[in-house]
Amino acid sequence: MTSPAPAEKSAYAAAGVNIDAKMAALKAVKTMVATTKTVNVVGGIGSFGGLCRLPQGSPKDTLLVASTDGVGTKLKVAVMMKKHDTVGQDIVNHCVNDILVQGAKPLFFMDYVGASKIDGGVFQQLVSGLCKACKENNMALLGGETAELPGLYPANEYDLAGTIVGTVSKSQVITGQSIRAGDVVVGLPSGGLQTNGYSLARKVFFDICQMSPLDKLPGTNQTVGEALLAVHRSFLKPVARLLENKIKINGMAHITGGGFQDNIPRVLPKAVACEIDRTAWEVPTIFKFIERQGKVDHDEMYRVFNMGVGYVLIVPKTSLPRLKTVFKNLKQTWYQIGVIRVKKPGMEQVYFSK
Repeated sequence: MTSPAPAEKSAYAAAGVNIDAKMAALKAVKTMVATTKTVNVVGGIGSFGGLCRLPQGSPKDTLLVASTDGVGTKLKVAVMMKKHDTVGQDIVNHCVNDILVQGAKPLFFMDYVGASKIDGGVFQQLVSGLCKACKENNMALLGGETAELPGLYPANEYDLAGTIVGTVSKSQVITGQSIRAGDVVVGLPSGGLQTNGYSLARKVFFDICQMSPLDKLPGTNQTVGEALLAVHRSFLKPVARLLENKIKINGMAHITGGGFQDNIPRVLPKAVACEIDRTAWEVPTIFKFIERQGKVDHDEMYRVFNMGVGYVLIVPKTSLPRLKTVFKNLKQTWYQIGVIRVKKPGMEQVYFSK
């Protein structure tokens, strides 16, 4: 009896795209994705589009709020560390914070993973991180796209991006237009670099200092890799609790690329300026190391990085006592980092007093 002839490799697989391997990877994560299903999801994953209804009891003036973003070159650190679950959390939490600025709560999330070749193990780690963050933010991972593009992406690397859709009542949208001189600027601490400034950080650690991801970050108990992969925090819980307690918030900003100078002005009326006191919080060690070893200008650091403040709220001074109580009950760390001033001619919209 002769042995069966080996299956002939398809022309597409020979060109670099293995459909069977890709579909097997997708099948392997279906159970994981199903755990993020919320009461608003209609049907399951696998169709050409995901279905989701508005939350029951939504006001007639409910608006959909959407945002898309990526993880950037933080992915290169994930590849170096062979750890891919945290970047999955990063992209979800980043997008949650972006729509939270307008007072929106997340409804569902959709991801994009592109690579020269889909690695099943890496893909499962990514999806586990996406699912973890989606469940923590009470939203569904509704679907996404997994693309094998040999010749476009370098071998053993990938791209990760995502789109979020959330809801907010039109009457509850926070635009920043109610911000007035005398309002207080409150900062919430980041967990690290979040998802910005990694091209500069990698240059300092790996090119200038010739460090390994497994080397200890001086002055800490973390390795360089652990510090760089610190998860981008979601600020949904503390902000939602303030809104649930009817605490007035006039404006919010997510401190991402562009730092304080480019993100806070996105919500400021033209007649006001934001004064930031840089002595109001302790800048984490990782930023000090990058500034010192990279010989980076001090002001540029606050343009590239969040410097330890990942999210900013602008509230009337009268809101502070109740805000303090809510954050105390949540054990949420916060800093009073500045004040809103009347903008004078020639004054920058965001400036540092110290």
